[in-house]
Amino acid sequence: MEYNKLIAGMHTGDDVEGFYVLKDAFLKTTAAGKPFLSGVLADRSGTIDLKVWDYSGPIGANPADTGRIVKIRGQVSEFKGAPQLTAGRIRMADGNDQYDVSALVPVAPIDPDERLQEIRRLIDSMEDADYQSVARTMLERHLEAFRSIPAAKSVHHSFLSGLLMHTLNMLRLADFLSAQYADTVNRSLLLTGTLLHDFAKEQEFTFSELGLVTDYSTKGQLLGHLVMGAQEVAAIAAELDLPEEKATLLEHLILSHHGQPEFGAAVRPMFLEAEILSSLDTLDAKKHLKMTNPGEVRRAMTRVSNMVLNGEITPQQANALIYAGNAVLSSIRADEQERRLNELEAKLTELEGAANETD
Repeated sequence: MEYNKLIAGMHTGDDVEGFYVLKDAFLKTTAAGKPFLSGVLADRSGTIDLKVWDYSGPIGANPADTGRIVKIRGQVSEFKGAPQLTAGRIRMADGNDQYDVSALVPVAPIDPDERLQEIRRLIDSMEDADYQSVARTMLERHLEAFRSIPAAKSVHHSFLSGLLMHTLNMLRLADFLSAQYADTVNRSLLLTGTLLHDFAKEQEFTFSELGLVTDYSTKGQLLGHLVMGAQEVAAIAAELDLPEEKATLLEHLILSHHGQPEFGAAVRPMFLEAEILSSLDTLDAKKHLKMTNPGEVRRAMTRVSNMVLNGEITPQQANALIYAGNAVLSSIRADEQERRLNELEAKLTELEGAANETD
């Protein structure tokens, strides 16, 4: 049995004992009426689904359990193509336990200070003074949370500094596209909207003592970060005396960046910069899901289905992810078909060459 084995290194049949972050925990009942705990464990290397059979608590009975550290003993198996840890024993960590928190909390593979400097340079390079002022003001007001919080609970960039990493990824792409289409794209507008698009996640989520997302806040559930973000932009615009048209364009970018209403957008993107922002958000989120082969896509989609059942995400969010997964799966199949055709063409060329040499 390996102690404190990293989740990324777990394989079917492994016996595991150690300390892990409890990202989710739900007490449930089987069809036969037996209680069990369903959840998700995490460390700095990744996550794994958790099951504890014939278990009725106390872990999982209190929402505050999410985000705390637990000690488990169990075995790794596979369920519907995804790894799963079935624990025979589980308890909350206490003050007498010794563990390395840095090994447990997933952190973005970036230097936050360097990334913030890069963002400030992009703001300094904006041509429009109004948008530049909004960007600077919002960044300073959200700085501490922006540099440290995750971008999501489970879906993408769900580690410390994940929001910073996600946002700068998008800013780099937005800056590149602005240069490629300089005649048609308002660079300052696009960069400002990209920077601000997820700032309200600071209010949308609740966080554990370790800084990870535990749940949606009341405002997060009732309003969501798109509406709250647009509201804050409107307030800042009034404070800075921004022209009404510019404020409206920024608000639209935030309200529409999920693309379609069925995917959570308040409105559909209605101009080029809004279309680009929505596409970049989807691109970076899908990239982080690491769906590079059919098996990974199917495991990700199974995970999405489980997340809906566990109440981790809404059906609307699940529809967006499943739609994206099907799109990725189709593109992988198309790429595989093209690869095989290329291999066939190369083989035919090789055979033709051999036949010509024989002649």
